[in-house]
Amino acid sequence: MIKVIIIEDEKPSARRLRRMLTEINIEAEAMLHSVAESITWFQNNNHPDLILLDIQLSDGLSFEIFEKVEVKSAIIFTTAYDEYALKAFKLNSIDYLLKPIDDDELNNAINKFKNTKNDREDLHFDLNQIKKLLVNPLDKNYKKRFTIKIGQHIRMVNTNDIECFYSENKASYLYSIENKNYLMDYSLEQLENQLDPLKFFRVNRKFYINIEAIKDIISYTNSRLQIKLNHFNEFDIIVSREKVKDFKHWLE
Repeated sequence: MIKVIIIEDEKPSARRLRRMLTEINIEAEAMLHSVAESITWFQNNNHPDLILLDIQLSDGLSFEIFEKVEVKSAIIFTTAYDEYALKAFKLNSIDYLLKPIDDDELNNAINKFKNTKNDREDLHFDLNQIKKLLVNPLDKNYKKRFTIKIGQHIRMVNTNDIECFYSENKASYLYSIENKNYLMDYSLEQLENQLDPLKFFRVNRKFYINIEAIKDIISYTNSRLQIKLNHFNEFDIIVSREKVKDFKHWLE
């Protein structure tokens, strides 16, 4: 049986993750909720085989834990961050799960860990590189416009004129400030590499929203938030509970 701990500052999310592990016959040895608590725990306990680790904790980035203690456990990051952070994980061969965490994705990540457990070396990654990418998005040119095919015509839509991108019935759409929907060739996953993360945020699996298009933010059930955009009103836009903390951080 592998030994697992959860480091997540939102206690409902930590409890949900523990339940998900229990369903695949894994018991979390501990649930920790801050950088300081985690440092103390690692200094006084045998390290686990695997850590499920949130990036942004209440008292700082979780990477600060590794500055104080040498952790040799394998890590699966749980994160609501998008492309610039995920690239850092890929470069450092670190596993990650994008919030809200899906049962199948968690199961696949655990199985991947089990299959490679004996081949893993001690934990080594470029901490400074990852922290830099989390604080400052990659210096790159993001898309300034999208081309949309309408019959025999091609329409250009500037990114600044897009209120949101959304998926519906396995298709992806953009919604413009002109109150028009356009079918796209991109999936929401592909947009991660195309959109400026300072301007666009994926609030759930269905929606990317433009920060300039937000008209109102309303408290919603189960510690979630409801977003009202300037024009779009075809569906409710709900920030999933797992992404609320990072959404607030993005707004600032």
